[in-house]
Amino acid sequence: MRRRSVLKQFAGWMAAPAVLRAQRRPGDKPNLLFVWTDQQRPDTMAAYGNTTYKVPAMNRLAAESVVFERAYVTQPVCTPSRSSVLSGLWPHQNGCVNNNIRMRPETRTLPELLADSSYRTGYMGKWHLGDEVFAQHGFQEWRSIEDGYQRFFSPARDPSKRSSYHDFLLSQGYKPGQSGTFGREYAVSLPVEHTKPSYLATEASRFILENRAEPWLLHVNFLEPHSPFTSRLNDLHSREEAPVPQNCEQLTEGAPEPEWYGRHRKSSRESFKSFQLDTRAGWERVNRNYAGLCSLVDQAVGRILWALEASGQAENTIVVYTSDHGEMMGSHGMITKSVMYEESARVPLLMRVPFRGQRPMRVRRPVSHIDLVPSLLDLMGKPRAAEGLAGRSNVSLLNGRDDDAPVFLEWNAQGPGRQSNARTAVSPEGYKLVLHEGDHGMLFDLNRDPLEMTNRFGDPALRSVQTKLAGQIRGWQKTVNDTLTLRESA
Repeated sequence: MRRRSVLKQFAGWMAAPAVLRAQRRPGDKPNLLFVWTDQQRPDTMAAYGNTTYKVPAMNRLAAESVVFERAYVTQPVCTPSRSSVLSGLWPHQNGCVNNNIRMRPETRTLPELLADSSYRTGYMGKWHLGDEVFAQHGFQEWRSIEDGYQRFFSPARDPSKRSSYHDFLLSQGYKPGQSGTFGREYAVSLPVEHTKPSYLATEASRFILENRAEPWLLHVNFLEPHSPFTSRLNDLHSREEAPVPQNCEQLTEGAPEPEWYGRHRKSSRESFKSFQLDTRAGWERVNRNYAGLCSLVDQAVGRILWALEASGQAENTIVVYTSDHGEMMGSHGMITKSVMYEESARVPLLMRVPFRGQRPMRVRRPVSHIDLVPSLLDLMGKPRAAEGLAGRSNVSLLNGRDDDAPVFLEWNAQGPGRQSNARTAVSPEGYKLVLHEGDHGMLFDLNRDPLEMTNRFGDPALRSVQTKLAGQIRGWQKTVNDTLTLRESA
């Protein structure tokens, strides 16, 4: 598709009709629209410094929201991060420490914790927490988009069951391949209106409009801009509009980088040989494609927000936007995620709460995904339901209050011998300490070195900072029953 025709199509999707008359009034139980992506860096929208990506819906939402400038995941890879977003527990607590681990039936998610039968609940999109295509964990309506996880189904599940998106493509006349499924590579090659984001936008909009007379809770989880890094919008952005990161192909200096990061750098690049990431042109190409995927999500987000406005319930709806982890996209010579560098561990986090009279603002202190469930339960009038969770409500931050508590991250090794377990602390003052079980540590001064180009682990000038953060990690470990022994010296 040509750029002009794509932009024209976006404009058509964003035009809202007359607002429908809703039967519910402001002050009734609030709705929740939780929108999240897979593998989205913060610097993909204007609120985080990017004014060239074509993401008007994201930018407009950010302009109306509380923008958390330094939001971190609990573990920078899919299943563990998702488990925390939904349960309010650390991966080592809920058992989802690696990818493709099924969330335990007894682990309660947000709708189960809310425990309010008056709510209509829905989950749409990628799940990646086991039994992918089957409704579960308190979500009544279920629209699935992924068919690559059958081998991880529970024994009692039907392995021939296909996703809702599979059925949609059949209805549009498409034929699956020899595997009997529509793979990710096939799905991203389709016209925009038949892609997963557009399908989810249609289903989410229907849910919102149909349930406008009752309280509802809806999670919409896009696969994009996760790989495969390609779509019909590959050429929507020029090289100047989707530049490679400033620290592309630049390795850290100072103290040694963790040894397994080098192995990850090599293996992740080998997984994307077609982009020729040993060349500048290769990095430019993959960054342009990545930007196109962000725009593909944006048109879907715009349509969902259009439906929310049309439903008459926008003023009574909490809207959250975030991602399950970031994307290196060339920073430090890496692609994908799974490391503690900012590009992998930080994510966008927007929160719009209009019924509180919440003004748009920016929260500069670091925050964690572990606090999302307690915060949402608080905003929805059920703060006591968060008792026993690992996080705490961040509603006080919406009121402009602050504190000096650091945020923590964990890494649980994915396979024996290839990686090293790690724990991380990020302080409000802007220091980040990464301690590994059996590998080199990292210490960065993010104020002076936001691109993390100098590892100051063991630097005598920051000895007190390192000692303090190491002690805070140990203290946090005690509170969350984490028995990992970490290497605190070079």
